[in-house]
Amino acid sequence: MEHFVVSARKYRPQTFKDVVGQQAITNTLLNAIDNNHLAQALLFTGPRGVGKTTCARILAKMINSDGSETGDEDFAFNIFELDAASNNSVDDIRNLTDQVRIPPQVGKYKVYIIDEVHMLSQAAFNAFLKTLEEPPKHCIFILATTEKHKIIPTILSRCQIFDFKRITVKDAKEYLKYIADAQQVTADDDALHIIAQKADGAMRDALSIFDRVVSFSGKNLTRQAVTENLNVLDYDTYFKSTDLILENKIPELLLQFNNTLSKGFDGHHYISGLASHFRDLLVSKTEETIELLEVGEQTKLKYLEQSKKASQEFLMKGINLANDCDLKYKTSKNQRLLVELCLMQLASITFDGEKKNSKHFIIPPSYFKKIGITPIAVNVPQQRPVKKQETEEQIQTKETVVDLKKTKHLEALQVKEPPKIVLKQESKRTSGLSLSSIKAKKEHLIRQMDVVIDEEDLPKEPFTEKELITVWNEFIEELQKKGKHNLASILSIDTPRVKGTMVYLEFPNATNKMELERQQYDLLGHIRKSLNNFDISLSISVNEEMEKKYAFTDMDKFEKLNEKNPNLDVLRKTFDLDI
Repeated sequence: MEHFVVSARKYRPQTFKDVVGQQAITNTLLNAIDNNHLAQALLFTGPRGVGKTTCARILAKMINSDGSETGDEDFAFNIFELDAASNNSVDDIRNLTDQVRIPPQVGKYKVYIIDEVHMLSQAAFNAFLKTLEEPPKHCIFILATTEKHKIIPTILSRCQIFDFKRITVKDAKEYLKYIADAQQVTADDDALHIIAQKADGAMRDALSIFDRVVSFSGKNLTRQAVTENLNVLDYDTYFKSTDLILENKIPELLLQFNNTLSKGFDGHHYISGLASHFRDLLVSKTEETIELLEVGEQTKLKYLEQSKKASQEFLMKGINLANDCDLKYKTSKNQRLLVELCLMQLASITFDGEKKNSKHFIIPPSYFKKIGITPIAVNVPQQRPVKKQETEEQIQTKETVVDLKKTKHLEALQVKEPPKIVLKQESKRTSGLSLSSIKAKKEHLIRQMDVVIDEEDLPKEPFTEKELITVWNEFIEELQKKGKHNLASILSIDTPRVKGTMVYLEFPNATNKMELERQQYDLLGHIRKSLNNFDISLSISVNEEMEKKYAFTDMDKFEKLNEKNPNLDVLRKTFDLDI
């Protein structure tokens, strides 16, 4: 049996040109070598599988290359690798510093590659400081780590830092395509794209997944084989789910979710993937943002087609609902019900259970036009079929009858309350949960329209400050009977003062002012109706001096109480009490 070498080792880059997705760093290192401007201490940091150790080996090989090395030679004679994960003690670093003093036998430099350097102990870091800051001319240190934040600042300040980025899905897919061609494997573009996405920016993980899937499916790599082997949800699942949501097919949507769970997928994975799918659809709606869509060409066409069916408003609401379900999933006791409820809400975004009717008028438009008022159109549910012989105005007149005796001379009428609209149609008792009851409530709200009356026709009878205070106290008593003691106490703080139709009040702090401003409409309504003057308004101000009056000390409180009951002072002196 022939020995198998995994793709991550077999296709490890041998030159900087072969390194995937790190062009900025490789170009910098090449220029530093060409210009003899290479630092003696380098730190390569970044996530796993992005080429840190590979670049360190290539760099070590290049600076010692004299042209006599073979192409397949991995290391030169004077390149040393140290794994800090297993050699992290002070003694290991001391042995390293002792070796540093010896010059190289072959080549110009001795290169020390310390991998996972963040695993060194604190004492080992301190023992390494002096050597790292002032190494011999023939030594170069290359440190590699995935967790830069664990390295002490004194080490970081002595190194030239190179931050390796995650490899993009596009770059990883192109390299996987190159590997597939080299191994004579037929691979679908979408299949390689799924592998690149699953690797999450790590090229080594992508090659490991590629080897696993090739072992499963052989020389023909299809999207179905990749999704089945990697246990990931296919794009088709989310395309079908979105179609069912847009068509408001809740039963079929729940059955599809149940089928997804039966295949071993997690509900959390499903709902988070649905939120990402909505995001991709939203990105597909604008030409400028299509480049943010990291999918294959065939799948991109599907996204563009489905994005035309979904409105931007639907996608925004869908993302919010799916994201909210994602956040609540781990803390939910019934996680399946949570996802199902979210799916039902998503399928109800574009659902309208009532038929949309044309616009009608509560009162015939001709009546308002006669008195010089522009009629306002509102939506009224249609109660019966419209006959062809009838005009719109005749139908509306039959449906809504107004008592014209009260509204005939609207301009000259002085009333305290707006005239009420009288309807001939009798209401029927319906269940509070039925559709007919919901429609009846909407009709009732529509019919409760106030007729606009000119402010000049409102009564403005004169009144005195004494009459106002009487009405004011009556309102406070009503509040106390209703249990609204907080508002009643606020109104009792200051006595209102009248100047014309303006009522002035002062309060010790802004909290009292804000509370009264929230409740002022009920107060003004009571005062205006009782005094028959609709020009009355409030002016509320804050006086900090009043607050000082209410901020008593213990002695002030005792003296205040003693004024009402002098026996308190006798009691204090008799028993020698403290205040």
